[in-house]
Amino acid sequence: MSHLSLARASRPAILYMVAAVVAFSIMDATAKSLAPRIGIMPTLWARYLGQMLVVIVLILPRARTAIRTRHLPTQILRATLLMAATGFFFMGLSLIPLSEATALMLINPVLITLGASVFLGEHLGPRRIAGIAIAMVGALIVLRPGSSMFSPNALYPLLAACCYSGYVLLTRRLGPNENVWTSLFYAGTVGTVILSAIIPFVWVPIDSAVLGYVVLMATAGTAGHLCLIRAFSIGEASMLAPYTYVGLVTATFWGFSIYGEVPDTATILGAIVICGAGLYVWYRETLSS
Repeated sequence: MSHLSLARASRPAILYMVAAVVAFSIMDATAKSLAPRIGIMPTLWARYLGQMLVVIVLILPRARTAIRTRHLPTQILRATLLMAATGFFFMGLSLIPLSEATALMLINPVLITLGASVFLGEHLGPRRIAGIAIAMVGALIVLRPGSSMFSPNALYPLLAACCYSGYVLLTRRLGPNENVWTSLFYAGTVGTVILSAIIPFVWVPIDSAVLGYVVLMATAGTAGHLCLIRAFSIGEASMLAPYTYVGLVTATFWGFSIYGEVPDTATILGAIVICGAGLYVWYRETLSS
């Protein structure tokens, strides 16, 4: 394929990826408003219900093969980690500024690189180690431990990043041994089942105003998943990876326009360091593949 044809083929994938990031940022901004009103668990359940609706629609033509797995314990652990990542991130969103939570969550690419070396035996050279170390410095700049600005609540997005990295590493470990539709099915189903069992004990009445937030969040999350699946179906993951950092821009925009949050200098500097380190690690990953 020529460079011109490749560029033309990549444009729709990039547009879908950016659309997915924007949709997820809308979901996160809505969750930030919703969680303090109805609680983290009902918010998380509403988000998973939207995802499950997408999964059901997508796997219906291939349901018989999609539900079969030879790696059930791994699939359950993988899905549980994804649910935990979403829960920790929603908790963080409800307690700290949107841009700060998003910046800390974006440390996950370097955590994945480190975890792939430790648990999967992938090569970790000095340049990648440097990228990981720089990202950690960026996270410390945002967190500011030991200063009067430090908030333990900022640890929630870091826990979310750790759980999400575990989810990705287990996905890598399954690799070609598992059908992609099977992994998609269990990622949505396990979380929905667990949360549906918990929700009767933590449910609070939802009025019409709050219902609008629930619908918006579920719709944005559903649209995000559809765009993400479409992006990765027509574009290479290595090409699309850098566009996840668009989420930091959209998070800052929603935080300022909706909640009046203005990122301070430390958050901006730390975010730049984290994104720079993440892009560098991505570059090394792409170069070695």
